[in-house]
Amino acid sequence: MTLAQYAMLLIIAWQTYNLARDSGLDEKASAGYLALIGLLQFVPLFILTPFSGLAADRLNRRGVAQATIALQLTCTLALALLTWQGLIALPWLFAIAVLLGVARAFNGPALSALAPNLVPKTILPNAIALSSIAWQTGMIVGPAIGGYLYVINPSAPYMVAAVLFAVSFGALAMIGHVPRSQIVGAQRPIGQVIDGLRYVIHNKMVLGAITLDLFAVFLAGATALFPVYARDILHVGATGLSQLAAAPAAGAALTALYFSFRPLKTQVGPKMLWSVALFGVATIVFGFSTSMPLSLAMLFIVGAADMFSVYIRQSLVQLHTPDDKRGRVSSVSLLTISASNEGGDAFSGTLASIFGPVAAVVGGGIGAIVTVLVWSRIFPVLRTTRTFDPPPELDEETPEEKLQERIP
Repeated sequence: MTLAQYAMLLIIAWQTYNLARDSGLDEKASAGYLALIGLLQFVPLFILTPFSGLAADRLNRRGVAQATIALQLTCTLALALLTWQGLIALPWLFAIAVLLGVARAFNGPALSALAPNLVPKTILPNAIALSSIAWQTGMIVGPAIGGYLYVINPSAPYMVAAVLFAVSFGALAMIGHVPRSQIVGAQRPIGQVIDGLRYVIHNKMVLGAITLDLFAVFLAGATALFPVYARDILHVGATGLSQLAAAPAAGAALTALYFSFRPLKTQVGPKMLWSVALFGVATIVFGFSTSMPLSLAMLFIVGAADMFSVYIRQSLVQLHTPDDKRGRVSSVSLLTISASNEGGDAFSGTLASIFGPVAAVVGGGIGAIVTVLVWSRIFPVLRTTRTFDPPPELDEETPEEKLQERIP
């Protein structure tokens, strides 16, 4: 699924930027259209997040995920047909961006909440690392597939993505019945939504970890400007665009692979803060770079640092959240991720349209570093958290299960 998503999203951005440039708009104005693409994906997710989290806690999580994949498959087929017929235009790209935002709103919480139901709690960090490898591999191979297939035929990336979405749908169908905890607390849907939000707000560990990622990536979101760098700054074209998109994913994948064999066990909070700071520094260097090798190296570090913090954040959020609330908490986490990604894309595109792409990227990297300094003060629990172990009240294992774990 991730292969298909990132191949499709990269080509949507590339087509949007090129259609804007070919219509006579300059570099800054065309970057504004990239901002609009990000905004159109974010708005439906922002509106639907409370309901998508509740759906993941009340409905069959596998069924919800399958429905979202079916919607993405439909969008991909439409893009393939429009591109094949030479009818692709900005209004079509904008409309499909909205539908993709709807699909992601429900897809993320369902899949995130499903994972802890499939593996024992003791190996959940390892499972998160392995899941991240699959995700990051999709981020590496997806853009590469998209960029190179686009050179062969502009509709080819969408055709391949459609096949991959169909495979994902079938893979989910192979998962059997998954038991879940019953929702406790409020019985009415609105009350249950409020309970989920209240839990996030009151749990300083969860709130601090989620919002740290939100503001750091929102400010330092350079990915939206890859088409600008590929065409007008580094002059590397569509194949270079694929390499720029794949570089951070390569760094992230190798980091996730390392953690799948050697999971992090100590000083998790401080290490998360340092990784976000490194993310900001590498973003600043990339912003100034006019050398393709240096740009790729910095983006590799950006991806590795981001994966480091994502691995810690996801493990902490999943292990510090009761199962009956995981869908709703995951939806809030997804909202912040989307706000930092799609919302960050819109923010970066807007800044680039006003101040230029270099100033937008460099300023964002500085903002990420400032965020780390501020969050380490207002959320001291992030500095003092040493392990992934949840508090005793969230330990879902029975005394018998714990005793069984200790028996060789």
